[in-house]
Amino acid sequence: MQTPKIHPTAIIDPSAELDSSVEVGPYSLIGPNVKIDAGTRVAGHVTINGPSIIGKNNQIFQFSSLGEVPQDKKYKGEPTLLEIGDNNTIREFCTFNRGTVQDKGTTKIGNNNWIMAYVHIAHDCEIGNHTIFANNSSLAGHVDVHDYAILGGFTLIHQFCKIGSHVITAVGSVVFKDIPPYITAAGYDAKPHGINAEGLKRRGFSADSILQIKRAYKTLYRKSLTLEESKLELSTMLAEVPEIGLLTDFLNISTRGIIR
Repeated sequence: MQTPKIHPTAIIDPSAELDSSVEVGPYSLIGPNVKIDAGTRVAGHVTINGPSIIGKNNQIFQFSSLGEVPQDKKYKGEPTLLEIGDNNTIREFCTFNRGTVQDKGTTKIGNNNWIMAYVHIAHDCEIGNHTIFANNSSLAGHVDVHDYAILGGFTLIHQFCKIGSHVITAVGSVVFKDIPPYITAAGYDAKPHGINAEGLKRRGFSADSILQIKRAYKTLYRKSLTLEESKLELSTMLAEVPEIGLLTDFLNISTRGIIR
Protein backbone atom coordinates (compact mmCIF):
# COMPACT_ATOMS: atom_id res chain seq x y z
CA MET A 1 0.00 0.00 0.00
CA GLN A 2 1.33 3.43 -0.97
CA THR A 3 2.14 5.79 1.92
CA PRO A 4 0.85 9.38 1.69
CA LYS A 5 3.60 11.82 0.76
CA ILE A 6 3.72 13.70 4.03
CA HIS A 7 6.59 16.06 4.80
CA PRO A 8 8.15 15.16 8.18
CA THR A 9 7.42 18.63 9.58
CA ALA A 10 3.67 18.40 8.80
CA ILE A 11 1.33 17.55 11.69
CA ILE A 12 -1.53 15.17 10.87
CA ASP A 13 -4.17 14.40 13.51
CA PRO A 14 -4.64 10.64 14.02
CA SER A 15 -8.33 10.92 13.17
CA ALA A 16 -7.67 12.54 9.78
CA GLU A 17 -8.24 10.27 6.76
CA LEU A 18 -5.90 10.89 3.83
CA ASP A 19 -5.85 8.85 0.64
CA SER A 20 -2.52 7.18 0.00
CA SER A 21 -1.85 9.52 -2.95
CA VAL A 22 -2.33 12.76 -0.99
CA GLU A 23 0.67 15.07 -0.65
CA VAL A 24 1.17 17.40 2.33
CA GLY A 25 3.97 19.96 2.34
CA PRO A 26 6.19 21.24 5.15
CA TYR A 27 4.71 22.76 8.31
CA SER A 28 1.12 22.12 7.30
CA LEU A 29 -1.46 21.15 9.92
CA ILE A 30 -4.28 18.70 9.20
CA GLY A 31 -6.69 18.64 12.14
CA PRO A 32 -9.18 16.09 13.43
CA ASN A 33 -12.12 14.89 11.34
CA VAL A 34 -10.58 15.89 8.03
CA LYS A 35 -10.95 13.63 4.98
CA ILE A 36 -8.86 14.24 1.85
CA ASP A 37 -9.38 12.14 -1.28
CA ALA A 38 -7.02 10.92 -3.99
CA GLY A 39 -4.65 13.16 -5.88
CA THR A 40 -5.07 16.26 -3.73
CA ARG A 41 -1.89 18.23 -3.03
CA VAL A 42 -1.59 20.40 0.07
CA ALA A 43 1.37 22.79 -0.04
CA GLY A 44 3.41 23.96 2.93
CA HIS A 45 2.06 26.13 5.77
CA VAL A 46 -1.58 25.18 5.15
CA THR A 47 -4.04 24.63 8.01
CA ILE A 48 -7.09 22.43 7.46
CA ASN A 49 -9.45 21.91 10.39
CA GLY A 50 -12.48 19.68 10.58
CA PRO A 51 -15.02 18.49 10.14
CA SER A 52 -13.95 18.97 6.52
CA ILE A 53 -14.26 16.77 3.44
CA ILE A 54 -11.96 17.52 0.50
CA GLY A 55 -12.36 15.64 -2.78
CA LYS A 56 -10.00 14.51 -5.52
CA ASN A 57 -7.22 16.30 -7.39
CA ASN A 58 -7.41 19.62 -5.60
CA GLN A 59 -4.38 21.92 -5.52
CA ILE A 60 -4.19 23.84 -2.24
CA PHE A 61 -1.44 26.44 -2.13
CA GLN A 62 0.59 27.66 0.83
CA PHE A 63 -0.78 29.68 3.75
CA SER A 64 -4.44 28.85 3.16
CA SER A 65 -6.75 28.21 6.14
CA LEU A 66 -9.63 25.85 5.38
CA GLY A 67 -12.38 24.53 7.64
CA GLU A 68 -11.86 27.00 10.48
CA VAL A 69 -14.78 27.96 12.75
CA PRO A 70 -17.21 30.51 11.28
CA GLN A 71 -16.82 34.21 12.02
CA ASP A 72 -20.29 34.32 13.54
CA LYS A 73 -21.01 35.27 17.15
CA LYS A 74 -23.86 32.75 17.23
CA TYR A 75 -21.45 29.87 16.69
CA LYS A 76 -21.11 27.79 19.87
CA GLY A 77 -18.80 25.01 18.77
CA GLU A 78 -21.30 22.87 16.87
CA PRO A 79 -19.80 20.21 14.53
CA THR A 80 -20.52 21.94 11.23
CA LEU A 81 -18.84 21.10 7.93
CA LEU A 82 -16.71 22.38 5.05
CA GLU A 83 -17.11 20.34 1.87
CA ILE A 84 -14.87 20.84 -1.17
CA GLY A 85 -15.38 18.84 -4.38
CA ASP A 86 -12.87 17.80 -7.04
CA ASN A 87 -10.32 19.52 -9.31
CA ASN A 88 -10.30 22.88 -7.55
CA THR A 89 -7.35 25.25 -7.50
CA ILE A 90 -7.12 27.16 -4.21
CA ARG A 91 -4.34 29.73 -4.22
CA GLU A 92 -2.36 31.40 -1.44
CA PHE A 93 -3.92 32.81 1.75
CA CYS A 94 -7.49 31.67 1.06
CA THR A 95 -9.85 31.31 4.04
CA PHE A 96 -12.91 29.04 3.85
CA ASN A 97 -15.03 28.73 7.03
CA ARG A 98 -17.37 25.93 8.08
CA GLY A 99 -21.16 26.37 8.23
CA THR A 100 -23.49 27.22 11.10
CA VAL A 101 -26.48 25.36 12.50
CA GLN A 102 -28.62 28.45 11.89
CA ASP A 103 -28.43 27.67 8.15
CA LYS A 104 -27.32 24.61 6.16
CA GLY A 105 -24.54 23.66 8.56
CA THR A 106 -22.24 23.26 5.56
CA THR A 107 -20.07 25.54 3.48
CA LYS A 108 -19.85 23.85 0.08
CA ILE A 109 -17.51 24.34 -2.86
CA GLY A 110 -18.22 22.30 -6.00
CA ASN A 111 -15.87 21.12 -8.74
CA ASN A 112 -13.38 22.68 -11.19
CA ASN A 113 -13.28 26.08 -9.51
CA TRP A 114 -10.33 28.48 -9.88
CA ILE A 115 -9.97 30.44 -6.64
CA MET A 116 -7.16 32.96 -6.54
CA ALA A 117 -5.16 34.41 -3.65
CA TYR A 118 -6.71 35.97 -0.54
CA VAL A 119 -10.27 34.86 -1.32
CA HIS A 120 -12.59 34.59 1.69
CA ILE A 121 -15.61 32.26 1.61
CA ALA A 122 -17.64 32.66 4.79
CA HIS A 123 -19.94 30.25 6.60
CA ASP A 124 -22.85 28.56 4.81
CA CYS A 125 -21.84 29.73 1.35
CA GLU A 126 -22.48 27.41 -1.58
CA ILE A 127 -20.29 27.61 -4.69
CA GLY A 128 -21.17 25.75 -7.87
CA ASN A 129 -18.82 24.46 -10.56
CA HIS A 130 -16.38 26.12 -12.99
CA THR A 131 -16.38 29.46 -11.17
CA ILE A 132 -13.46 31.91 -11.05
CA PHE A 133 -12.79 34.08 -8.00
CA ALA A 134 -10.10 36.68 -8.69
CA ASN A 135 -7.72 37.92 -6.00
CA ASN A 136 -9.24 39.32 -2.79
CA SER A 137 -12.86 38.66 -3.70
CA SER A 138 -14.86 37.93 -0.56
CA LEU A 139 -18.21 36.39 0.29
CA ALA A 140 -20.11 37.16 3.46
CA GLY A 141 -22.16 34.37 5.02
CA HIS A 142 -24.98 32.48 3.29
CA VAL A 143 -24.00 33.51 -0.27
CA ASP A 144 -24.73 31.26 -3.26
CA VAL A 145 -22.58 31.49 -6.39
CA HIS A 146 -23.84 29.49 -9.36
CA ASP A 147 -21.92 27.71 -12.14
CA TYR A 148 -19.49 29.61 -14.39
CA ALA A 149 -19.76 32.87 -12.45
CA ILE A 150 -16.64 35.06 -12.43
CA LEU A 151 -15.92 37.50 -9.61
CA GLY A 152 -13.45 40.24 -10.47
CA GLY A 153 -10.69 41.16 -8.06
CA PHE A 154 -11.79 42.79 -4.78
CA THR A 155 -15.46 41.98 -5.43
CA LEU A 156 -17.41 41.97 -2.15
CA ILE A 157 -20.71 40.09 -1.82
CA HIS A 158 -23.17 40.93 0.99
CA GLN A 159 -24.65 38.14 3.08
CA PHE A 160 -27.55 36.07 1.67
CA CYS A 161 -26.97 37.26 -1.92
CA LYS A 162 -27.21 34.94 -4.91
CA ILE A 163 -24.94 35.25 -7.94
CA GLY A 164 -26.39 33.65 -11.06
CA SER A 165 -24.69 31.40 -13.60
CA HIS A 166 -22.42 33.05 -16.21
CA VAL A 167 -22.32 36.34 -14.28
CA ILE A 168 -19.15 38.44 -14.35
CA THR A 169 -18.36 41.30 -11.96
CA ALA A 170 -15.87 44.09 -12.56
CA VAL A 171 -12.94 44.72 -10.25
CA GLY A 172 -13.95 46.38 -7.00
CA SER A 173 -17.67 45.65 -7.31
CA VAL A 174 -19.71 45.71 -4.11
CA VAL A 175 -22.87 43.60 -4.35
CA PHE A 176 -25.85 44.08 -2.04
CA LYS A 177 -28.54 42.31 -4.08
CA ASP A 178 -28.87 39.22 -6.25
CA ILE A 179 -27.32 39.24 -9.73
CA PRO A 180 -29.38 37.31 -12.32
CA PRO A 181 -27.67 34.89 -14.74
CA TYR A 182 -25.72 36.20 -17.74
CA ILE A 183 -25.28 39.73 -16.33
CA THR A 184 -22.17 41.89 -16.28
CA ALA A 185 -22.19 43.89 -13.03
CA ALA A 186 -19.97 46.73 -11.85
CA GLY A 187 -19.84 49.49 -9.27
CA TYR A 188 -20.53 50.33 -5.64
CA ASP A 189 -23.19 49.32 -5.27
CA ALA A 190 -23.16 47.02 -8.29
CA LYS A 191 -25.39 47.83 -11.27
CA PRO A 192 -26.12 45.84 -14.45
CA HIS A 193 -24.06 46.69 -17.54
CA GLY A 194 -25.35 44.34 -20.23
CA ILE A 195 -24.74 40.62 -20.56
CA ASN A 196 -21.52 38.61 -20.37
CA ALA A 197 -21.51 38.02 -24.12
CA GLU A 198 -17.81 37.17 -24.42
CA GLY A 199 -18.06 34.57 -21.66
CA LEU A 200 -21.07 33.00 -23.34
CA LYS A 201 -19.21 32.78 -26.66
CA ARG A 202 -16.31 31.02 -24.96
CA ARG A 203 -18.70 28.48 -23.45
CA GLY A 204 -20.23 27.59 -26.79
CA PHE A 205 -23.46 29.58 -26.77
CA SER A 206 -24.65 30.18 -30.32
CA ALA A 207 -24.91 33.67 -31.79
CA ASP A 208 -28.69 33.32 -31.85
CA SER A 209 -28.85 32.25 -28.20
CA ILE A 210 -26.74 35.24 -27.19
CA LEU A 211 -29.00 37.53 -29.20
CA GLN A 212 -32.05 36.14 -27.42
CA ILE A 213 -30.37 36.53 -24.01
CA LYS A 214 -29.74 40.19 -24.94
CA ARG A 215 -33.46 40.51 -25.69
CA ALA A 216 -34.23 39.04 -22.29
CA TYR A 217 -31.86 41.55 -20.68
CA LYS A 218 -33.67 44.42 -22.38
CA THR A 219 -36.99 43.03 -21.15
CA LEU A 220 -35.70 42.93 -17.60
CA TYR A 221 -33.81 46.22 -17.58
CA ARG A 222 -34.79 48.49 -20.46
CA LYS A 223 -38.57 48.37 -20.80
CA SER A 224 -39.50 50.09 -17.53
CA LEU A 225 -41.48 47.01 -16.49
CA THR A 226 -42.05 45.88 -12.93
CA LEU A 227 -40.27 42.69 -11.98
CA GLU A 228 -43.50 40.72 -12.16
CA GLU A 229 -44.28 42.13 -15.60
CA SER A 230 -40.76 41.24 -16.74
CA LYS A 231 -41.12 37.68 -15.47
CA LEU A 232 -44.40 37.28 -17.34
CA GLU A 233 -42.91 38.52 -20.60
CA LEU A 234 -39.79 36.37 -20.17
CA SER A 235 -41.95 33.28 -19.62
CA THR A 236 -43.39 33.72 -23.13
CA MET A 237 -39.87 33.42 -24.58
CA LEU A 238 -39.13 30.05 -22.96
CA ALA A 239 -40.54 27.84 -25.72
CA GLU A 240 -38.18 29.28 -28.33
CA VAL A 241 -35.19 30.06 -26.09
CA PRO A 242 -34.56 27.38 -23.43
CA GLU A 243 -31.61 29.38 -22.06
CA ILE A 244 -34.10 31.93 -20.71
CA GLY A 245 -35.23 29.27 -18.24
CA LEU A 246 -32.02 29.82 -16.27
CA LEU A 247 -33.03 33.46 -15.87
CA THR A 248 -36.69 32.89 -14.99
CA ASP A 249 -35.84 30.15 -12.50
CA PHE A 250 -33.37 32.48 -10.79
CA LEU A 251 -35.87 35.32 -10.56
CA ASN A 252 -38.28 32.94 -8.82
CA ILE A 253 -35.75 32.03 -6.11
CA SER A 254 -34.33 35.51 -5.56
CA THR A 255 -34.92 36.68 -1.99
CA ARG A 256 -32.93 39.93 -1.71
CA GLY A 257 -34.20 41.46 -4.94
CA ILE A 258 -32.05 41.85 -8.04
CA ILE A 259 -29.56 44.58 -8.89
CA ARG A 260 -31.16 47.45 -10.83
